[in-house]
Amino acid sequence: MENFSAFNAAMLAYQQSRSAHWDAIAHKRDKWHGMGTWYHKRLAEIYRFHVPPNSHVLELGCADGRLLGALNPSRGVGVDFSPGMICRAKQKHPNIEFIEADAHDLSALDETFDFIILSDLVNDLWDVQRVLQEIKRLCTPRTRVIINFYSRFWQAPLGIAQSLGLATPDLYQNWLTREDIRGLMRLEGFEPVQITQEILFPLPLGGLANKFLVRLWPLQHLALSNFVVARPAAQRASEPKVSVIVPARNESGNIRSIFERTPKMGRATELVFVEGHSKDDTYAAIEREAASHRTPSLILQQTGIGKADAVRLGFAKATGDVLMILDADMTVPPEDLPRFYDALVSGKGEFINGVRLVYPMEKEAMQTLNLFGNKFFSLAFSWLLGQPIKDTLCGTKVMWKEDYERIAANRSYFGNFDPFGDFDLIFGAAKLNLKIVDLPIRYRERTYGSTNISRWKHGLLLFRMVIFAARRIKFV
Repeated sequence: MENFSAFNAAMLAYQQSRSAHWDAIAHKRDKWHGMGTWYHKRLAEIYRFHVPPNSHVLELGCADGRLLGALNPSRGVGVDFSPGMICRAKQKHPNIEFIEADAHDLSALDETFDFIILSDLVNDLWDVQRVLQEIKRLCTPRTRVIINFYSRFWQAPLGIAQSLGLATPDLYQNWLTREDIRGLMRLEGFEPVQITQEILFPLPLGGLANKFLVRLWPLQHLALSNFVVARPAAQRASEPKVSVIVPARNESGNIRSIFERTPKMGRATELVFVEGHSKDDTYAAIEREAASHRTPSLILQQTGIGKADAVRLGFAKATGDVLMILDADMTVPPEDLPRFYDALVSGKGEFINGVRLVYPMEKEAMQTLNLFGNKFFSLAFSWLLGQPIKDTLCGTKVMWKEDYERIAANRSYFGNFDPFGDFDLIFGAAKLNLKIVDLPIRYRERTYGSTNISRWKHGLLLFRMVIFAARRIKFV
């Protein structure tokens, strides 16, 4: 007991010294801003990429509220243990709630948030794990926790700048690494979704360095700030309804097998067929099989063209909580769908992406040039998204309908020129910081019909999309 009291006393002394330090900094900032203006401007740009306007946002260690204010939240709450900082934050941002409290004790808060931010805070905390414990009850399964902290590589340069009065002085720091933060988060049930290195040149004229050069090896290792985006590793409690969307164009010979072989998942499974201007009797085959099977089904006809349009129509009309895409050519067998369901519902991922490039393929399943193209795009995507993704063009993808609706609402950010829908969904999932999980399947040879994909025409279009997305995801 005596040792425990001594520990608490040490923590209290630690916090009191830092509170007094930041009170002094708050007073100093009334007349002095130092060289950190450009750093904080770039910091706000990065956070605005991750945090959409009108979100519910909590920031711990909010200081004078400048970052929280820059995010335009519909509900913003800032927490700081410095009375001086809180006083100035309230004056500058009257539309945001600011609370004087220690991040190690958030008992005053009893609500959940879309985003919880710890910006340049963890290196100053007494007990990072305890703070992560505190924020966990303020999360929903869709909450994203975003942490940024200085790289130890910059310890000496920052120390020199502080001694010259050019940067805000700090008391001694923890200087945690990315691996340290990853381990602490996992201990408290958080899973990192993306880890990046940001801000190479925190001074004027740093645009090229901070948007482009910092993405390249080995320059990213010289970055000032580490960014970690994480999610709660939570499992859904209820058993959802599943909608399997089947875009079908000239696939008459496969319709019966789809009805017969698609397993029941969740509390109910519906088949949503979207017929797309077939030259054979695909639509009539769907009607015949729907009448002779008990599987709940919905039959739609496209007015637009392309697989992406068919998928969007099917998703819009589906009534399930879980949305699955099953290509009507059945090169991905319907029997594999429960694996996708389990990966999603168990919480292992939020966007489950089929991968055809792990197991050997049947003889005619994919031509050699298509295989090389897919491998190129998988490498490009992994680099672009900051999450490993091995196969970008497998048609089978599974997600929660709520997440798809958020992707659809944000679609204008990337544009609307993806004829397949694969890139549209993957880019959208990455922009929302959803956890993308690859699920290997055995890719089968077609037994009926021929492919609707033009290798060269669509390959060039996909290459254009990668370049476009690089500007919208990587170099922001």
